[in-house]
Amino acid sequence: MTRQQNVVFQGFTGSGKSYLGCAIAKRACEHRIRAHYVRMPDLEEAWVAAQDTPGGAGKFLRKYAAFTLLVIDEWLLDRPTESMRGMLLELMERRYGETSTVFCTQYSQKDWHQRLGSGIHADAIMDRIIHNTIWVETGTYNMREHTALASA
Repeated sequence: MTRQQNVVFQGFTGSGKSYLGCAIAKRACEHRIRAHYVRMPDLEEAWVAAQDTPGGAGKFLRKYAAFTLLVIDEWLLDRPTESMRGMLLELMERRYGETSTVFCTQYSQKDWHQRLGSGIHADAIMDRIIHNTIWVETGTYNMREHTALASA
C-alpha cells in the first residue's frame, strides 16, 4: 500500500476482513509507521465521550487524523447518528490525500450511501473515500466455520 492509499475489505462474516486489516496495521507498526486499529462502535463511543469535555472534539479529530494508517473495522455495521456523520466527514476530510485508511465491512459500496444517511454528509464522506481506494472482495467463505470443522 502506498502513501495516501485507502483499502476496503468487503465480505461476509468470517471471511477474513478483520484479520487482513489487523495484519496490515501490525506490518505498518513493524516498519515504524504510525498505525491504529479501531472498531467503528468503539470509535463512536470515543467520539461521544470526547464531546463531553472542553476541546475534546478537536483533540479527538487531531488524534485520529494523525495516524498514518487507520484501520476501521465493522465499518457501517450500525448506521451513524447525525453527530457521527459530521465527525466522519471532518475526519475523512483531514485524512484525505494525507494518510491511508483501511475499511473492513460487510456492506458493498452500493449500500454505503444509504447507510451513511443518504444526504449531503453521505455524498461528501463517500467522495473522500471512494477515490484512491483499492476494493478487495473477501468472499463468502467463512474461515471460522472452516477452522471449526477442521479441528473437530
